[in-house]
Amino acid sequence: MSAAPVRLGTRRSPMATAQSQQVADAITAYTGTPVDLVLVTSFGDVTRAHLTQLGGTGVFVNALRDELLSGSIDIAVHSLKDLPTTPAEGLGLVAITEREDPRDALCARDGLKFADLPSGARVGTGSPRRAAQLARQRPDLEFVPIRGNAGTRLDKVASGEVDAVVLAYAGLVRVGRTDDITDVFEPELLLPAPGQGALAVECRTERAVPRDLGPLGAVDDGRTRAAVTAERVVLAELEAGCAAPVGAYAECHDDRLRLRAAVVATDGSRAIHREGVVSIEGGDTGDITETATGLARQLAREMVEEGADRIVADAGARTGAPSPEV
Repeated sequence: MSAAPVRLGTRRSPMATAQSQQVADAITAYTGTPVDLVLVTSFGDVTRAHLTQLGGTGVFVNALRDELLSGSIDIAVHSLKDLPTTPAEGLGLVAITEREDPRDALCARDGLKFADLPSGARVGTGSPRRAAQLARQRPDLEFVPIRGNAGTRLDKVASGEVDAVVLAYAGLVRVGRTDDITDVFEPELLLPAPGQGALAVECRTERAVPRDLGPLGAVDDGRTRAAVTAERVVLAELEAGCAAPVGAYAECHDDRLRLRAAVVATDGSRAIHREGVVSIEGGDTGDITETATGLARQLAREMVEEGADRIVADAGARTGAPSPEV
């Protein structure tokens, strides 16, 4: 008798369903258990408000979490960068997939690169983090808040509404739109959002993992988990929302973990950067994650001493909300 399909909850957007299908296929490959996608509409998908006007964090994940808690779905897949750092009661992360390319990408008219955009060019982004860091590099550009899925945002370039948009490279890969990329931002220029490029699998803690999914850990990548945990600790220590102007990026190279973090004023006028490296030689996943967490807390404390918390608070006051990012 074959196992009943696992019900995997996902947002309805093309990007969300594409990435959820990747996880579903991996689960089936490792466990032999079929997985059915259950499409869920979140408040963040239907509201017409700009992201910086939405109160609180989690506008793209709360509907999925409600379905989990009600038992309507067995697991949910989230873009980790959308997931609030505060744990949800009754729910836990059972897997974080191997991270895809975490960088941000520019999609501009006429194949333009970022350095070649003319002064006054309109760059669309729903992310205060992206706008703040890029405004510091190019204060002569106009950064315009935009909404919609990747296709909708790219259409704004094609129609001439904006000269360029900035999107996550990994997301463009997932929806097959890499041909639209005209430039890719290295972390030295634009630090990614904490968790960008990684997917998180969440379920009810009372079950630990759903029935027949004991090997779900096979889709969990230990080094990715350690790296993104460090990034999210920086965000949590700064008491910042998912779309605050905070960038953080951790990399595991052989026996070292390198963490970089930045908080930038929304107008690009002030920036606080920190970087640290710790040894992870010989550690298992738990040890590496604990070491990475310690480094993240240290860097966050140093940033607060320089006023990073005030920059975050000022960004929230300007937008009227903690500002979840997509």
